[in-house]
Amino acid sequence: MNRILVVDDAATVRMYHRKILGDAGWHVDEASNGVEALERVHAQDDDTAFDLYVVDVNMPRMDGYSFVRELRRLPARHQAPVVMVSTEAKQPDANAAFDAGANGYLVKPARPAELALTAALLLGDRSSALKAALKAAPGVKP
Repeated sequence: MNRILVVDDAATVRMYHRKILGDAGWHVDEASNGVEALERVHAQDDDTAFDLYVVDVNMPRMDGYSFVRELRRLPARHQAPVVMVSTEAKQPDANAAFDAGANGYLVKPARPAELALTAALLLGDRSSALKAALKAAPGVKP
């Protein structure tokens, strides 16, 4: 089962993302800022490695950009795709995320199908991607 770490300082956002991603069939862990997320990353072993990170940009102690830059400096076993989710909706914000090492960027509030589809694509989970795509485009047949 794929493991996802949701990193956001807002408990309601973590709960929202946990519900969407958990309903898609993935195991979801949480961290409330970049420092806590790095602690979770360092504590993982091969059996508990994260397969995806869903990261907010604006957080206390360590923002999302800094977390991703630090993550990308770690050994290969800690590497996994990162999708950043933020209220910052301008192109320079997305560019900063990609420059830091993110693989995707969504604007809050992310629609459930959009978040699930992005996660499924980054995880390489074909069946979940198809389900999310069908939810995003009702009436379309596979």
